[in-house]
Amino acid sequence: MTEESPSPETAPAVPVAAAGADVPPDRLAINPRSPYFDAEKLRRGVGIRFKGVVRNNVEEYSISEGWVRVQAGKTMDRKGNPLTIKLNGPVEAWYEDLGEDAPVARA
Repeated sequence: MTEESPSPETAPAVPVAAAGADVPPDRLAINPRSPYFDAEKLRRGVGIRFKGVVRNNVEEYSISEGWVRVQAGKTMDRKGNPLTIKLNGPVEAWYEDLGEDAPVARA
């Protein structure tokens, strides 16, 4: 009896993040006061694709929950922070320093 590797049709779907690839975290924020802020990861440059469109104005994202936070115009709250809105949809993230063939984290 020999062991055969499963064919792609029968292999379980494994998210890229679980495969040990070099991908951004599930949730990341650019606000230093956020518990999801990580300067080292942000310094590498994180690309975000939301609903199939590459966005560069994302304040925070969550891949597993499927949302991004973006600034609502030039509106500020009473503490001087930008007012943000939460948009729901499919989110993909990758490190921009890895080039065009970078592994993508998606839900």
